[in-house]
Amino acid sequence: MPIDRNVATLRYLGMEEVISSSDLSIALRFALRATSSTLQSKDIAEGPPGRNSAQFRALIAGILFSRRFILTYQAVIICLLVLFTLAHWATKYRRWKRKIQINKGRKTVAENNAIDHEEDPKVSQKSSEESYCISSSSSSSTLHGTGPSTPKSTGQTDERTPLLKHPEHQNLKGRWNRLLPQARAWLAYQPQAIPVGNKVLPSNSTSAVILLLIAINLFYTLYKVPFRISMLFVFADRASLVFVANLPWLYLFAAKNQPVKMLTGYSYESLNIVHRRLGEVMCLLALVHSVGMVGVWYILLRPVGLTLATFLLNKIILLGIGAFVAYEAIYFTSLGTFRRQWYELFLALHVFLQVGALILLFYHHHGSKIYVVIALAIFLVDRLVYRINLKTRTYIGTCIVYDDQNTVGLHVTVPISEKTSFINRILGHNVSHGWRPIDHVFLSVPDISHKHLVQSHPFTIASRAPVSDALVGEMDFIIRAQDGFSRDLLRYAKGHSEARIRLDGPYGSQGVVGMLQDSDSCVIVAGGSGIAVTWPLAWAVVAANKGSQTDLESTPDSSSKKKIFYIWIVQKTEHLSWLGKDQIEELRSHGVKILIPSATEIDGRPDIASIVETWITDNDDKFHDGRGRTGVVCSGPDGMGRAVRNACSTLQAKGRNVSISIEKFGW
Repeated sequence: MPIDRNVATLRYLGMEEVISSSDLSIALRFALRATSSTLQSKDIAEGPPGRNSAQFRALIAGILFSRRFILTYQAVIICLLVLFTLAHWATKYRRWKRKIQINKGRKTVAENNAIDHEEDPKVSQKSSEESYCISSSSSSSTLHGTGPSTPKSTGQTDERTPLLKHPEHQNLKGRWNRLLPQARAWLAYQPQAIPVGNKVLPSNSTSAVILLLIAINLFYTLYKVPFRISMLFVFADRASLVFVANLPWLYLFAAKNQPVKMLTGYSYESLNIVHRRLGEVMCLLALVHSVGMVGVWYILLRPVGLTLATFLLNKIILLGIGAFVAYEAIYFTSLGTFRRQWYELFLALHVFLQVGALILLFYHHHGSKIYVVIALAIFLVDRLVYRINLKTRTYIGTCIVYDDQNTVGLHVTVPISEKTSFINRILGHNVSHGWRPIDHVFLSVPDISHKHLVQSHPFTIASRAPVSDALVGEMDFIIRAQDGFSRDLLRYAKGHSEARIRLDGPYGSQGVVGMLQDSDSCVIVAGGSGIAVTWPLAWAVVAANKGSQTDLESTPDSSSKKKIFYIWIVQKTEHLSWLGKDQIEELRSHGVKILIPSATEIDGRPDIASIVETWITDNDDKFHDGRGRTGVVCSGPDGMGRAVRNACSTLQAKGRNVSISIEKFGW
């Protein structure tokens, strides 16, 4: 490789200042061939080799390979997203197809009943509940199809009976049918928390995705890296390349307005888990890069007279140190204990440190510029264009303090726009265009104090979603006082009945709603303030069960087709005032079975796993011959979520068709 090309390559790699300095140039060229066995006095006296040495050429070749190889990382991540997208839309298609077939079955049953009634009015009609059970039991399992039940074999043959049977095919199908429930059960299972630090682990399926992401990053960090002391710079450089290659994905998974949520169906909370774990991987990569560069100085440069101060005070190194400190500070201030105790400080530091780190990284290394520009663009578009200009609206709301004297209720009446513009449909609408069940917003109350002008906090909308033709929407929030904003809001609500409320949103995913609406039976579990998530969800299922939102205004049908079991576990009896008796009875009047055990401070925690498992088993056996589809949603403390999830995992292992979703912010 010619000398001028070597210099040009190093300049492209962001090392021109290192090479242009005569002292650093001599030290670096010598380090290209120096190893622990060659660092002797006579080698130092002889001076460094020329730039055409084998070690120098090997170093350049390794660096150039890394530059080419890292480009394939983006292709791999995009392919994974494509697979998740295909799986999501295939599931949506199957649900849509089942819905069409079930509706056809209901229509056929209704027509047959009408004909029977016309022929003989004295013939007793089957109840709508019985009719639905017949229809749904024949369409509840994807393994058995969605058409009418297949008649039992009588042992006789006809022209449609195959002359030769294939026992190996039957055995293969039988093994698959046995393994599939076990695999689903394992993926749904959630292990116990790690004793050290009480670190809550996610489900095995989430852990598998995270481990796959870690494995990909490990592969790209180590593949074809020569593990020789003279090539230590190649390893440190590769770690930095994997770091910057992840930057756009880190900011994309954290954005509220993003295409990944729409494509894959995963909620913001689910993608935020990937964001956090990816951030941890990147902080480790930054540490590896930094330690590696210090190793380059200590092993290769220090023996030829380059001091640590000279090395660290180089402009490029100083910029890298600044970026490293900023990203590590982001990591430590993002830990759960810090977030819960100083949430406002976490928000402020998260924004300022990210911007500062990106600027430092941009000037630290030439190869990182394109990734930094993309990441910064994602950050600015999400924060400024969407959330401030398009998604934020301000209203006057009312404040109340509930009976427990530690919970605030906010109520906002939102005028609903009749039309949604094309731009709103493309870029995302705000609350003036309505919202959907289990959506959440970022809420600010500027009237509390000046510092709350720039603070926003996520809260789930605890009221029903407005119907499609509504002119106004009634939006409620249930906010338990902790520290910081919520404690300030409680003090404010005790002395004021109204406040200006700024709403940024709505945000959310409807995957859970689709899962429940596709099920024959539903179990919805709320723990404490988890009622904010599950209450509008229950009404959405009731509305879909009756055919449309407007049907809720009609006379309740006691023989509701879909069986819904709603459980609310409260810590104190006073927490029931969050909804009130009238709202609870209204939901019950629509055929929902509601169970509210005694407050846990009186009788302790109920065995929620046993309650859920028993109801699903009894209901499935009674109405669906053990082949029904049951959807389960839980929102509450970590321990409750784990108990419900693992109860469903046990049922899946037994062959029950159970789907489970735990709704919470992060883990």
